[in-house]
Amino acid sequence: MTSERTDIFFSNARVVMKDRIIDRGWVAVVDGKIAEIGEGDAPERGEDLRGDLLMPGLIELHTDHLEAHYVPRPKVFWDPVAAVVSYDGQLATSGITTVLDSLRVWREEGAEDVDGQAGVLAEAISRARDANLLRAEHFLHLRCEIPMPSVVEEAKELVGRPDIRLMSLMDHTPGQRQFRDEGKLRDYYRGKSGGLTDAQLDVMFERRFFYQKTYGEANMREIVALAHSYDIPLASHDDTTEENVTDAIRDRVSVAEFPTTMEAARGLHQAGIHVLMGAPNVVRGGSHSGNIAAVDLAREGLLDIMSSDYIPSSLLMAALQLPKHVPAIDLAAAVRTVTKTAAEAVGLHDRGEIASGKRADLICVHLAQDLPVVRSVWREGHRVA
Repeated sequence: MTSERTDIFFSNARVVMKDRIIDRGWVAVVDGKIAEIGEGDAPERGEDLRGDLLMPGLIELHTDHLEAHYVPRPKVFWDPVAAVVSYDGQLATSGITTVLDSLRVWREEGAEDVDGQAGVLAEAISRARDANLLRAEHFLHLRCEIPMPSVVEEAKELVGRPDIRLMSLMDHTPGQRQFRDEGKLRDYYRGKSGGLTDAQLDVMFERRFFYQKTYGEANMREIVALAHSYDIPLASHDDTTEENVTDAIRDRVSVAEFPTTMEAARGLHQAGIHVLMGAPNVVRGGSHSGNIAAVDLAREGLLDIMSSDYIPSSLLMAALQLPKHVPAIDLAAAVRTVTKTAAEAVGLHDRGEIASGKRADLICVHLAQDLPVVRSVWREGHRVA
């Protein structure tokens, strides 16, 4: 981002604060930070938002959408910096101003092309950032598939980077967590990898059972210790049982991504661990894997953070739809799940709300027949979209 001074004045906006909505308000930005907020007539002329929503820029903690830009077809690898720039543009125009790019830290024979590319993509993100090509601010989220033989070695190659903000503990061994129903995992890989046969999947699954039994426990200890030694927040993934919850508490997890049952989500939430669910789950009305619906967790007060996961535009859509599904959650509370709470979960306390002294990461959102349209995006007071 350029270091030029930025002074902006927004008027005639519906301003989304952390705990209320100002139906007709104004916001002053000075040198990239929010300086003042008011209600009613603005004290000076500014950018007239014509009654549209003025919201904090969205904070995304878990999106692996970059992979679709880097490997747009099986065996087709795009230029990695070009892929990052394309992906970044889609994030920004979806209202996302801060993102943790989720990179797969594992290699697996016969699996997906993008496996083992974390280092390539991390370097591409750095090159794009250094060249001032990015609209959103990018950090890294290392997705560690615990049973894989090389996961510890690969994590150690990346963990010293200053842009890492989260590491997640994942285990996609068939028959547990997200894929307790092995048939769902078979369906996933048939569609995801261009149609693996049942015989090929049998081989893959047997190998995964072996890896978990052989490497799982030791790798878990090493990855958890590695994260703590670098003060990187940890996320659990697809917690399902009481044992999973106990493990998350033991490992001092900060965020629980996509718990699959009400019981797990309740236990995690009661332990003070932020529960994160997919925004597509809200928009679609349920989980694509047949697990617990995010809206059901929200009704029980167990939903803290949402993530766009595989569709960037779903983050804003879900935040604006949530109050319609759960009347006890007002718009300000719904927006916190994609801004303030998400930012604070990974130590980004300088953003995520419209408040004096916070970064002027802002989005102007127009509602067209209940469909949110991002009109403009500012990062630290600079218009980026």
